[in-house]
Amino acid sequence: MKKKSLLSVMSLLLVMSLFLAACGGNSSTSTNKTESEPKTEGPKTDAPVEGGVVTYAIDGAPEGIMEAGFYGSSYDADILSFMTEGIYKTNKELKYEPNLADWEVSEDKLTYTFKFKEGVKWHNGEELTVEDWKYALEVLAHKDYTGPRFVNVEHVKGAAEYREGKADSISGIEVVDPYTIKVTFKEVRVNNLENLWSYPMPKKHYEGIAVADLQESKQVRQEPVGLGAFKVKKVVNGEYVELERFDDYWQGKSLLDGIIVKVIDPSLTAGALQKNEIDLIDIRPTDLPQIENLDNVEVLEGKAAVYSYIGLRFGHRDQAAGKNVADFDKFENKELRQALLYAIDRQAMIKGFMNGKAVEFNTVIPSVFWIAAEESELNPYKYDPEKAKSLLAEAGYKDVNGDGFVEDPSGKEFKISFGHYAGPANFEGRAKAIIQAWNDIGIQTEMATGSLIEFNLYNEMKDNDDKALEAFFGSWGTGSDPDPNGLWGSHSEWNYGRWVNEESDKLILAGLSEQAFDDTFRKDTYVQWQKLFNDELPALPLWENMNLYAVNKRLQGVTMDPNTAIIDPHKWSVTE
Repeated sequence: MKKKSLLSVMSLLLVMSLFLAACGGNSSTSTNKTESEPKTEGPKTDAPVEGGVVTYAIDGAPEGIMEAGFYGSSYDADILSFMTEGIYKTNKELKYEPNLADWEVSEDKLTYTFKFKEGVKWHNGEELTVEDWKYALEVLAHKDYTGPRFVNVEHVKGAAEYREGKADSISGIEVVDPYTIKVTFKEVRVNNLENLWSYPMPKKHYEGIAVADLQESKQVRQEPVGLGAFKVKKVVNGEYVELERFDDYWQGKSLLDGIIVKVIDPSLTAGALQKNEIDLIDIRPTDLPQIENLDNVEVLEGKAAVYSYIGLRFGHRDQAAGKNVADFDKFENKELRQALLYAIDRQAMIKGFMNGKAVEFNTVIPSVFWIAAEESELNPYKYDPEKAKSLLAEAGYKDVNGDGFVEDPSGKEFKISFGHYAGPANFEGRAKAIIQAWNDIGIQTEMATGSLIEFNLYNEMKDNDDKALEAFFGSWGTGSDPDPNGLWGSHSEWNYGRWVNEESDKLILAGLSEQAFDDTFRKDTYVQWQKLFNDELPALPLWENMNLYAVNKRLQGVTMDPNTAIIDPHKWSVTE
């Protein structure tokens, strides 16, 4: 057997020391923290005062795409949450309710008639009309659209024909008057409303800009226009976005004068909070020990509609055809995929890298949703490296040349290139722990590109099916609709592993069909789908995340749901 390099040994020692440091210590203290009553609401006041500026911090640079129809980063989503709104919104129970429009549904459940509020103003002073929403739907369905959200219009009657150039308009969209519009779908689906794109685009603001050029235009990146409580005043790429109060906001003038969305080094989070340099931030679990005892800060905690997983590559995306093609066979063996999950000590990783603030799970539908399968219905894949080795041997993955690593069933070298994005210091330890776990069962695994990858570049690599990302760490926020099609449908753009499975698609479609208006049928169908996913493991579920926000006590009125803490920021105020 060949000797492992000194660097590998040192890496293993580093990873183990991280685990020991994080998992050791006073166990009673750890237990107390876990069992403390979580809070989802920050400080409140019955007598809010006007004025003041709040700093909302993000620990990574946004891509700078300030148009909802094009963004792909959660950091951009945070900025958009302050500056724009959709025709509907979700409440704390993740139920949809009217916002900019009300609607009625036809008897056949195919046509929705939307009635927009009158007098709603864009930040440039123009009034919102249904033409702005019609324009947004047409942009997403346009053949030159460069964003990822055609999935949110593809079920509208005529959208596919418009995209393919077979029609000059979308037949399922009918403007009745400036404030009334009808949208007809191709077929009855239980989530037609939830899946329909809800954000209008400022048509006059984008006048003269080709759809292909919109995403990179100054109107999107430097001079964005929205409908929200705050409008963009200044953009310094990679550093901050300054927003000021929009006095003509349709729900009334905000209490705050403005909000600054500031990029900070994640290692400086605790210090910035302590010095009152920032007022609100979505914190990482590893920051908790430094933050939770600060006198000027409250920590909000609750379940999240977010999970982390390891993606596996099965092919590439044919962008022209809008389809995923399964033409990469490295992970086609199911026993191999199962062995990879059995090899990972997820509980130790949650303790070591998540400060215990996550829950091991074996599906990809978070437990905040009523359709989530019970853990008792799924294979738990408890950490078992010996079982992992046994599965590999049964599948024909054996060490032929005695180097300590298995070859594939045909006797050829087998190696995995695993990618992880850059971030806080513990991300490197997390990536190395996964790599080491696979090396320990005889699967030779290396870090893609040799190091952690800058976040925006990492997203580009996933979008472009970069060959270096054979396996990749990812996190996914489901939003308020638990339909798994957006990430796991065979031809969905965000299906980054390019997993194509006919049985999966049939179950997903059944869960959206007219029969699915029956809650029992829909739940049973989605549980079947989760059992299929749990058995096939086209990706490796790791854990269900928790929402954690640190709020400066001077900031009043912040509440949190499973998706975000940026809820009704026009009602926020400060005490000084």
